[in-house]
Amino acid sequence: MIGIAEIEAAAERLGDVVVRTPLLQSAELDRAAGGPVLIKPECFQEIGSFKIRGAYNLLSQLTPEQAKKGVVAWSSGNHAQGVALAGKLLGIHTAIVMPADAPAAKLENTRRLGGEIITYDRYKEDREAIARDVAAERGAEIVPSYEDVRIIAGQGTVGLEIADQSVQLGVPVDSVLINCGGGGLTAGSAIALKSRLPDVDVYTVEPEEFDDTARSLASGERVAIRDDARSICDALLTDMPGQLTFDIMSEHVKCGLTVSDAEVREAMRFAFRHLKIVVEPGGAAGLAAILAGKVDTAGKTTAIIFSGGNVDVELFASIQTELA
Repeated sequence: MIGIAEIEAAAERLGDVVVRTPLLQSAELDRAAGGPVLIKPECFQEIGSFKIRGAYNLLSQLTPEQAKKGVVAWSSGNHAQGVALAGKLLGIHTAIVMPADAPAAKLENTRRLGGEIITYDRYKEDREAIARDVAAERGAEIVPSYEDVRIIAGQGTVGLEIADQSVQLGVPVDSVLINCGGGGLTAGSAIALKSRLPDVDVYTVEPEEFDDTARSLASGERVAIRDDARSICDALLTDMPGQLTFDIMSEHVKCGLTVSDAEVREAMRFAFRHLKIVVEPGGAAGLAAILAGKVDTAGKTTAIIFSGGNVDVELFASIQTELA
């Protein structure tokens, strides 16, 4: 387990590396929610997502010998870009196992940042096994996307900022909805939020068919998704929460929420039309939950995270014009 001290230490390491994204508000969203909603736009980071936080926190703590041999990670795209950027900043070679059908924008950005891409079939091959084989061959360090205390602490700086910024604004949050894949962002942020605001309610938000965290939290043990599960939220498509992240979430998360792909599309349209912000499907899950009334927000201050904005132009355009 990790505590607030590790997250505060991560915040120090990240001070000159990440954007301390603001908390934004929309009068239209506040009306829809029946109370103030604070939006944390992590899509404003250089790589378009929060993932640089955990990746840099881990890579910056490698020994010189470990750094010389490079690192290997697996990701659908946002963690890949975070690892690639951290490697570029620190002079460490990065190799990332990515699905061949990952959004083109995420593949292109990872290459642009200097990451070596190794593609695989997400429906037939095991990305973690491929990454571990490559790491073993090279003597490289593994950089998990969520199941590591250094990753969790880095991602937890998002929750730390939400807590501190909302207090500074005079509207401490009552609840926070966090888009959830493997649980690194949720686990770290929940620790920070509960440390600063003990009465805050933390919720995970997942695609309907990838509700492994919601069902795991409800049952008290980790459960996996069905093999035929599908969603447009590529950033949130994990088979099962990590053991470490699940243990933390079990202690700090109130419950899990789910949203449909149709609700996510509507949230992406809302974000663009009312806030003029491009949000990727997985990054819009929390907003979708509010707009669809999945949680009581009336008379409360709620925070959500636009966790990523890396979406292919064609998909984004088609979603924006669906109801035109």
